[in-house]
Amino acid sequence: MTLPAVGIDLVHIPGFREQLALPGSTFERVFSAQELRVVETKPDRALHLAGRWAAKEAFIKAWSQSLYGSPPLMGLDDVDFSEVEVIPDRWGRVALNLRGEVARCVGTPQTSLSISHDGDYAVAVCQFVAE
Repeated sequence: MTLPAVGIDLVHIPGFREQLALPGSTFERVFSAQELRVVETKPDRALHLAGRWAAKEAFIKAWSQSLYGSPPLMGLDDVDFSEVEVIPDRWGRVALNLRGEVARCVGTPQTSLSISHDGDYAVAVCQFVAE
């Protein structure tokens, strides 16, 4: 039986907002085309993307934790974060869609994701169970 691994990440929204606004910032590249389309329907772009960024980081942490005692399957600098896609259903609940090299390395894990916002912070928790 494989135990679930858990990852959590906290994002300071004002700092994240500043990073997004920097001229020449490449931060937008961490989001997929679908994630960027969804954010255009939201009243606060930075708030929404901060939650998505926290979710991507929480996933990476949970995946890494699932490999405890084993070497990583890819270096953090090799991860294309746009391949870790946060997709909402029609009621706003979220799930992960893994694509590209990330999907090839990870396989087909079972994941569960939760994103929350409170004041100046966005937080995400990801549970990961390897195949």
